[in-house]
Amino acid sequence: MNYELNKLYPLKFRPILKQKLWGGDKIQNIYRHNEPKLSQVGESWDVSAMEDDDCEVINGWLEGNTLADLVEVYMGDLVGDRVYEQYGAEFPLLLKIIDANRDLSIQVHPNDELAEEEHGLNGKTEMWYVLDAEDDAHIILGFNRYVSKTEYIERLATGNLEEVLQKYPVRKGDVYFIPAGMVHSIGKGCLIMEVQQASDITYRIYDYNRKDADGNPRELHTELAQRAIDFENWQGRKITLQPSQNGIVNLVECPYFQVNEMQIDKPKEYDLAPINSFVLLSCVEGHVTLKWDDDYITLVEGETVLIPAEMNSLYIVPTVNTKLLETYINN
Repeated sequence: MNYELNKLYPLKFRPILKQKLWGGDKIQNIYRHNEPKLSQVGESWDVSAMEDDDCEVINGWLEGNTLADLVEVYMGDLVGDRVYEQYGAEFPLLLKIIDANRDLSIQVHPNDELAEEEHGLNGKTEMWYVLDAEDDAHIILGFNRYVSKTEYIERLATGNLEEVLQKYPVRKGDVYFIPAGMVHSIGKGCLIMEVQQASDITYRIYDYNRKDADGNPRELHTELAQRAIDFENWQGRKITLQPSQNGIVNLVECPYFQVNEMQIDKPKEYDLAPINSFVLLSCVEGHVTLKWDDDYITLVEGETVLIPAEMNSLYIVPTVNTKLLETYINN
């Protein structure tokens, strides 16, 4: 690979591994073999420019630079002129892999208004793509019927909240959309790729009386969660997919991001010109080579590259039948 100096190219980043009380060993055993071995890895932040969690480039002549540095220097050439006008030097998304070896807390994320008011930060809308799931794995998404704020408070106080939460059994390839304000949880046995707003604000509602590493009960955010929950938008849903071999299928489209799936088994010219945004291209199954000019890069299962907005096209060559997710800003 002979990357042309001063010209942007598809970027790979060093993942930031996060140890969690509920984390397991799948992330490192399946995807992150080359990273220092850690216990209870719950999250791999693969594309992040968050403060204190700013991913470094690991390929090409920009190796060692962080994503935040690159956005500041290359602006619209990297993220797209329209995206830069809207977000400035703030990279708007966070992409991670989650390994739930135990149930995560029942939780909710704030919308932009509440997050700005309370923290001066973005809210958190997200989507999940299930990379793998154990036979009895499930998620919680929304309520199973309308629940008023009064009933919610009463059930939380009496320990009966779980009776009105909507559970979904999950399997590999499932897709779910989680808008800010929707109660949710990832259950034990789920391995998930998550695309979200660049935010790390979570309000825990219930955490099964677990204790942190110091033996203290994990903090709950009861009052903030009550304010964050959208009681009118209570019904979660699984995204129904219509697979298209060698085509592109829309999975999620919202004000913060669009995520599509590509399933390919033959070489494909990838036209990026109409998008006018950076693209996160994630391999969720299989193996491909991305080619442009006289250069190339490989992309294997569990990896993501950031394709700069100034690139108008490249060529995707799959080794086997491969599934890719493309994520970008479309508004």
